[in-house]
Amino acid sequence: MTTPEQQDQLIDYCLRLGDNCLILGHRVSEWCGHAPILEEDIAMANVALDLIGQARLWLDLAGSLEGKGRDADALAYLRDAGDFRNLLLVEQPNGDFGQTLMRQFLFDLWHDFALDALTRSEDTRVQEVALKARKEVSYHLTRSRDLVVRLGDGSAESHERMQAALEELWPFTGELVTPDALDRSLSEAGIAADLAVVGPKWRAAAEAVLQEATLTPPDAGWMQEGGKAGRHGEHLGFILAEMQFLQRAYPGAQW
Repeated sequence: MTTPEQQDQLIDYCLRLGDNCLILGHRVSEWCGHAPILEEDIAMANVALDLIGQARLWLDLAGSLEGKGRDADALAYLRDAGDFRNLLLVEQPNGDFGQTLMRQFLFDLWHDFALDALTRSEDTRVQEVALKARKEVSYHLTRSRDLVVRLGDGSAESHERMQAALEELWPFTGELVTPDALDRSLSEAGIAADLAVVGPKWRAAAEAVLQEATLTPPDAGWMQEGGKAGRHGEHLGFILAEMQFLQRAYPGAQW
């Protein structure tokens, strides 16, 4: 049984996980019809659909725990930017195809480790969602890892683009692996992933893949706080303006 304080924390934690999937799923969906080759267009559309499906699971759980009658749709479309708890990494612009793939790989690797830990959560509701989501995320990671290695260790141009993408995105990865008070509280209760364990695993695995891809992480310091604390830049605002337009303009509209 969770305490009332842990219940509130678990709602916020589910929002974090759901918002990560929702915002990244929307970003990836922007490539639909624009990817460089047909196979990648289809693959990215499938990844986006997987992420949106995972977002629904986490947001529905958050809504049921909250008990205010808000479902996944309400939480996705009727919250303002300051109420979103996604990592800053997932809202970064698509850029070129290399930047999109690097963003995906850095997140997929963390997501896989985090979900693996959550499959052993003391909260069976969290455990059930994690078990469903990890099957899809394992595929996402296999794909993004393979493409990062192939392009990083590919032509001079592909290497240059992947290195530029890594330097652009690496500073946002600190937030992936740096626990805050909520992370620590729920991990101590056996509910959330322990980022003190996930972090070193993620760093070692990321550096191994990047070395295989002949890519070098920059020396720039990591951002350790941001989106999951409700602090966002202009990127999230632009995403929400596009994503929420229909529901904001026509409240309660349904197909």
